[in-house]
Amino acid sequence: MDKLEVRVQQGAIQEVDADLIVVNLFEGVETPGGATGAVDRALEGAIRERIAAGDLKGKLNETALFYPRGAIPARRVLVVGLGKPDAFNLEKVLQVSATAARTARELGVKHLATIVHGGGAAGLDLEAAAQAVVEGTLLGLYRFLDHKSEPPEEADPERLTLVEFSAEKLPAVQAGARTGETVARAVALTRDLVNQPANVATPDYLATKAAELAQALGMGLTVLDEAAMAQLGMGALLAVTRASDLPARFIILEHRPEGVDAPPVVLVGKGITFDTGGVNLKTAEGMQAMKGDMAGAAAVMGTMAAVASLNLPRPVVGLMPACENKPGGRAYRPGDVLKAMNGKTIEVINTDAEGRLILADALAYAARYHPAAVVDLATLTGACVIALGAGMAAGLFASDDDLARRIEEAAQATGERVWRLPLWEDYLEKMRSDVADLKNSAGRFGGVGTSAIFLKQFVGDLPWAHLDIAPVAGITRETNTLPPYLTKGGTGYGVRLMTALLRRWAA
Repeated sequence: MDKLEVRVQQGAIQEVDADLIVVNLFEGVETPGGATGAVDRALEGAIRERIAAGDLKGKLNETALFYPRGAIPARRVLVVGLGKPDAFNLEKVLQVSATAARTARELGVKHLATIVHGGGAAGLDLEAAAQAVVEGTLLGLYRFLDHKSEPPEEADPERLTLVEFSAEKLPAVQAGARTGETVARAVALTRDLVNQPANVATPDYLATKAAELAQALGMGLTVLDEAAMAQLGMGALLAVTRASDLPARFIILEHRPEGVDAPPVVLVGKGITFDTGGVNLKTAEGMQAMKGDMAGAAAVMGTMAAVASLNLPRPVVGLMPACENKPGGRAYRPGDVLKAMNGKTIEVINTDAEGRLILADALAYAARYHPAAVVDLATLTGACVIALGAGMAAGLFASDDDLARRIEEAAQATGERVWRLPLWEDYLEKMRSDVADLKNSAGRFGGVGTSAIFLKQFVGDLPWAHLDIAPVAGITRETNTLPPYLTKGGTGYGVRLMTALLRRWAA
């Protein structure tokens, strides 16, 4: 996807000279209309013939390939199924666009041209549909190849052209395509960071990536070292990193649009670059995927890249505390008492409940910006995976109903699902310690709720939301239900959600 050139062209899809043109079909349609109907007529009814024979039903992500044999300039025609009309939405546009892109790659296509799925009879907003087509195409083509010694046998397409018949509608398609490309490349950045092995994606590596983004996109950058963190009183974060040979980094990216004097939205991402569990060591199986325990920080970095590239008129700050959690002679222990930046003391019950400790200091630091809102993203608990199911949704906790509503609306628009869970004060009773203000764990029962109420103690009265992205940040195996814009490994979850949230907020 890195080399894919995205273009927008006015005209009729059946007149485009490309290696493959893509049209679509809803389930249950016997006589296609619109662009698909025009292509069918040019092919002398070949699409209708396949429908009548029962070989093409229009089911979601079903494909049928046609060879025009000179009837039109394109060398191939792909009809992709949209599924049932009453279930069609922007997330389905992502799916069918990714399906078409992967089919194009399998066929060795260099130039892929497509109509804007959903932008016609389906009645979706044209700009949003164009954005989804480009996002779906790029995300469907994503592959992590950094450590492969040989290139893949199947090369990606080199050009994607979105074709819009109406000249009046062209600006909306162009705007959507630009946004889609920006967001998709930000998601790919996040996926790359999560997929990197822990010997590459160290705290310093994340800081270097942040510096590259700041330089390229005009963002402000501050990287706090351990001495600076100690001076600020970040005793919880520093305890977690103590046994690692790799120094912790507290990474701050700031998007400050010129002439805008408004309180920022602060995003906070958990950045545990490898989590052994510390003294409470994980099992070998439980440790296998822990290079991805920095997916929250990666999502914040990807979102900041998108926000700056789109030059949103809303100040946004990204905070990414990054460190490892390791055992060793200097490791923090169960029974230790730590003091966070806001002065609250924490009794360590389990060293594998480390993410909430580094977030405690990061959330306390966020108050310095007097923000409009704070949203944290973290692969925080296995309990959330148990509660909602792997790959289903992120758990959403919020101290502010308006903020929760904004996030839920962005989730509905992007298909990056959230499910709001209760932030009951009763959970706090389970987190009280006999020797300190708080415990860092209350055991296995209610773990997703107790972890959220723990974090709430470090944000004060600020509007705040916590997204436990453990169920959705990574995919450890391929499944039959996996949408085609996702692949095994990091999903990049949170970038599309947060970017949509911030775009709507800034509008």
